[in-house]
Amino acid sequence: MSTAAPDDAYTSSTAAFFGGMASSLTSVFFPVMIGTFVGIGALAHGFGFSSWWLAISTVVIWAGPAQVVLISALGSGGAMLDAAIAVSLTGVRLFPMVVSLLPLLRGEGTRTRHLLLPAHFTSVTTWVESLRLLPRLPHGQRIAFCNGLSCGYMTTALVAGFVGFYLAASLPPLLAGALLFVTPLAFLCTTARGARQMMDRLALALGLGLEPVLTYFHVGLDLVWTGIGAGTLAWAVHRVREATR
Repeated sequence: MSTAAPDDAYTSSTAAFFGGMASSLTSVFFPVMIGTFVGIGALAHGFGFSSWWLAISTVVIWAGPAQVVLISALGSGGAMLDAAIAVSLTGVRLFPMVVSLLPLLRGEGTRTRHLLLPAHFTSVTTWVESLRLLPRLPHGQRIAFCNGLSCGYMTTALVAGFVGFYLAASLPPLLAGALLFVTPLAFLCTTARGARQMMDRLALALGLGLEPVLTYFHVGLDLVWTGIGAGTLAWAVHRVREATR
């Protein structure tokens, strides 16, 4: 597991790209990506999709939860429009990540077309690792590094998806389903590790306490309300604490 940021600079953009790919292979998310997409591959096989459909949807959607929603919706006979709306709604969560990541990539002379590929590549995994690794790199190499990081993750996802697809016949359904939970568990551990301030730790603790309550009472959009509620309460406590100092 890699915890160190890359060196201050690479010799070229090409070296930065391959440095990003290498970082993806040593990241804590590398085994997480394998487990998640082995499960998605088995899920696609179970619903009767082809392996190439799985690969294309992985590249085009590039979001594990959205891909699970699409496979489940279409595989159970849902309408294409309903599946498209559901996938789009799951993608809204990535918008703030793109907004916070692009300023790290934009430098002097950076054009909009240079940011299109990183914007598409933005996933929770890429976002977390980019925020950790990019600040120590020169702006001129950040886009190449980010693209390499994302290509490394996507290649891993494609290979793992094919493995899960062709192992589906021998993979127990319970194990295939359990593999899909590896990703949220890894994100939780990473978030906890990255929580440096009291406000961050409080928001995480409040969220972990609030989510089961909302789920028990069958509150719709429980994750959204958990994030808004826990984050707002943590921010309010932080403001009061700062005002009374």
